[in-house]
Order: sequence, then structure tokens, then C-alpha cells
Amino acid sequence: MGFEQEAVSELYASVCGNRSKMQREFTRGAHGEQFVLRELSIKGTQSPSQLAAALQTSSGRISTVLSALEKKGWVTRDIDPEDRRIIRVNLTDSGREQSRRMMDEMRSAICWIFSQMGERRTRAFVELLSEFTTYMSICHPGQPRPTAEQVSEAFAERDRRVAEHMPDGRARSDER
Repeated sequence: MGFEQEAVSELYASVCGNRSKMQREFTRGAHGEQFVLRELSIKGTQSPSQLAAALQTSSGRISTVLSALEKKGWVTRDIDPEDRRIIRVNLTDSGREQSRRMMDEMRSAICWIFSQMGERRTRAFVELLSEFTTYMSICHPGQPRPTAEQVSEAFAERDRRVAEHMPDGRARSDER
């Protein structure tokens, strides 16, 4: 067995064997309410179709999430005054507070983990995880492997996304 097969086996065992409540919350958040709240808090008012595109899901799924968020008083859906065909989704003050609280709780938990790992290992982990997830985003089972050009484009997109979310707007420039 080559190192690749051994690494896949170890990865599966580690990920599947150590699913914590935090991991479930983190994953769940990427598919629903937390994600929508975070998107709106970062990017401001958006249409349901913009949120669906960001979440990479259907308009039906977004509609369900928005209904739940509306019931909780965290978002409003308003008709665009300039084009009545367009719906605008906005955070309420309560939604903004909830989003901030959720992000602060997750950030605090992850920062604690990183403090246990130390700076050197944390930076290496984040760099490797970023690289790994970028490759995963373009490599799909049963399909041809990505070309060098597709890999380059994926890393450029990753760098753009990272720059967009970094406090100082800087992009990554790691070597692969």
C-alpha cells in the first residue's frame, strides 16, 4: 500500500472516529441558518438567489432556511422598491446579534484548539487544510482528474476568497 492509500485510511478513521458536537455544528452551519446569517453579516443585503449561489444549494432550500430565520426574527424579506420582482433579505438587529454570537462562540472554540496545537503547527495545519480542500473542490470521484490550468484557477479562486475574508484583505501566496 502506497503512502496515499495509507493516508486515506488514516484520514477516514480519524474523521469518522472523532466526530464531535463541534464538528457537527460546524458542518451543519455550512448548510443552513448559520451560513445565511454569516453571509448577510459579511456581505449585507442579498437576494435569495445570491444566498443560494453562495450556499451552493437550491432556491427551495434557501426558502426553507429563510422562513425559519424569519420566524425567529433574525431576517426580513422585503420587496425591492425599485424592482418589485426582487426580494431583498436583510438581517434584523436580533439576527445581527445572533450571527455575532454564533461566530464568536465558534471562533473561541477553534482558538482554544489552536492554542493547544501551538502557532507553528496551527499555521501548518491551516495551510495544508486550505490546500487539501482546494484540491477536493475540483477533484471528483468518477471524473477525469483536473488539469494544471484547473488547479491554478482553483487556487486563484481560493486566494480571492481568503483575501475577501481576511481582516486586512491579504491573499495567500503559498507554493504548492
